[in-house]
Amino acid sequence: MTTVPEGYSYGPWHDGPDPLAPPADLRDALDEIGRDVLAGSSPRSALEELLRRGTRGTPGLDELTRRVWRRRAEIQRRHRLDGTLRDVRRLLDDALDAERAALFPDPGDDARFREARLDALPTGTAAAVRELADYDWVSERGRENYDRLRELLGRELLDARFSGMKDALRRTTPEDVERVNQLLADLNALLAAHARGAKDIDERFAEFLRRHGEFFPERPRSVEELIDVLAARAAAAQRMLNSMTAEQRADLAELAREAFGDPRLAQQLSTLDAQLRALRPGEDWTSSARFRGGDPLGLGDGMRAMTELAELDALAEQLAQSYPGARLEDIDADALARQLGADAAVDARRLAELERELRAQGLFERGADGSLRLSPKALRRLGETALADVVRSLRGRAGERDTASAGAAGEPTGTSRPWRFGDTQPWEVSRTVRNAVLRTASRGGGVVRLDVSDVEVAETEHRARAAVALCVDTSWSMVQEGRWLPMKRTALALHQLIATRFRTDALQLITFGRYATPVELAELVGMEGTWEQGTNAHHALLLAGRHLRRHPDALPVVLLVTDGEPTAHLDRDGTAEFAYPPAPRTLAATLAEVDRLAKLGAAVTVFRLGDDPRLTGFVDLLARRAGGRVLAPDADGLGAAVVGDYLRTRRAG
Repeated sequence: MTTVPEGYSYGPWHDGPDPLAPPADLRDALDEIGRDVLAGSSPRSALEELLRRGTRGTPGLDELTRRVWRRRAEIQRRHRLDGTLRDVRRLLDDALDAERAALFPDPGDDARFREARLDALPTGTAAAVRELADYDWVSERGRENYDRLRELLGRELLDARFSGMKDALRRTTPEDVERVNQLLADLNALLAAHARGAKDIDERFAEFLRRHGEFFPERPRSVEELIDVLAARAAAAQRMLNSMTAEQRADLAELAREAFGDPRLAQQLSTLDAQLRALRPGEDWTSSARFRGGDPLGLGDGMRAMTELAELDALAEQLAQSYPGARLEDIDADALARQLGADAAVDARRLAELERELRAQGLFERGADGSLRLSPKALRRLGETALADVVRSLRGRAGERDTASAGAAGEPTGTSRPWRFGDTQPWEVSRTVRNAVLRTASRGGGVVRLDVSDVEVAETEHRARAAVALCVDTSWSMVQEGRWLPMKRTALALHQLIATRFRTDALQLITFGRYATPVELAELVGMEGTWEQGTNAHHALLLAGRHLRRHPDALPVVLLVTDGEPTAHLDRDGTAEFAYPPAPRTLAATLAEVDRLAKLGAAVTVFRLGDDPRLTGFVDLLARRAGGRVLAPDADGLGAAVVGDYLRTRRAG
């Protein structure tokens, strides 16, 4: 750490996420959510999909989950659970080899008898250890190894249930064994008193910690916390036993009675496990895992491996976010850092921050039915993006100027832009002079003279008002042919343009399948594609005419987007009649509505999606009857075609 003269000190940051990290990019996140919503996903599922997929520079929940499962597989692939049995067998074999080496030079009958007893030992490790419990060893090394294996068993059994006990008992004396037995007796008595509801349990707990607190580094503050700690470890130990073979479990159960050469230890541990299982039945006592590696683990290390697997399973569940009320704040960042490293915890915090900010910024709201939907603020942002894409497409057209320009005469919009050759808008004088002054100052000062590059013109908008009906086909073919998303983005772009640049215009969005319906932008954006037969252009044009009549002082504009000829019309009783191929009555009703729009002086433009000859013939007829025109953009060019035609019609009006 370095200290600077002003008294400030600098060093690495260790307390949570990087305070200098850039904030979550909500615009990019909203664009991704918007694409999914426009494609038919609900806002909730779109948000969940974004969090699963991640953002630029931040892995998503799916990637973190993949790494969790890979870590889990590594543990199982690397280890095996017979470490204690192998160590006991190795110590037993060493003891027997040393004993036979000591007996071989002795010619006496006692030596031969001892050799015969050793040769008659059972082949199983546990049975052999039990048979040697009362054997009087001749070899000092043999006696030491036999005592070591009994101590090893005791330490491993305790290490599987008490943190740090194995190291504390590395050199075990008879006094240590007695103290362990007293600890277990007192613990079992405490748990039994708690189970029967003893009124003085707090005093009993305090006295227990006073006598044995050094064996509980977790420092539990109550009996309940003590039970939680012990039950979690005991359950992990049981899962480890479940993961062994039946033969291995039987050997361990038999060897446990030889731990420290004192059968009381196994009895006390059995009683402890039974009490913990009764007090915490919700712990996982029954599952198992398959270990297939070459690195043998002892009982204590095996229990810790099972604890790691349980922690990884919990992380996988948290990352899946599949349970009711799931939030990213539920993810245990500390556990994630332990298992996958600090970077993974940072990634999870960033995703949680992104989710929190998306909600806090008011980009989602609850509908009347309780469902999550995009807020007007979010729709405006999506509209800005959609309109920007359309403007870029319009600018790319050869020989055309920026058709998003507000116009050449009329009311100022309050904005300005650099002058371009051919512009007739009035100058924005104050900004023009400011540009000249700044340019002169940047070059060392002097006399201020205007340059063409300094000139800015004031943008204006037409004073004419328009009533616009955008009718969009929502029949199943639009979904099937990949036109659903472009249709929604077109509506967003047009809505954004009118809401920001032509505020006096009245826009009505109308969807039509078997029936037509006026909709708000949020309804259209959140609409899911459904299987529905019928393209009721008649009903859509009928609603469009009603909208135009409500605004008799406005320029009437009808924009019809469809990929199919009309196959339904509205009868007098309000029901839709469907027929394919189109019935003459359907065609006549649709054209009659077109004639009514023509009498209103409406500018009707049909945007034909697809090359079906029957569709082409019908829309050409429709355009001739209305005095309008037909445009045939591809799906990607639909937005530019609709917005461009709206601007052209408005300028012409």
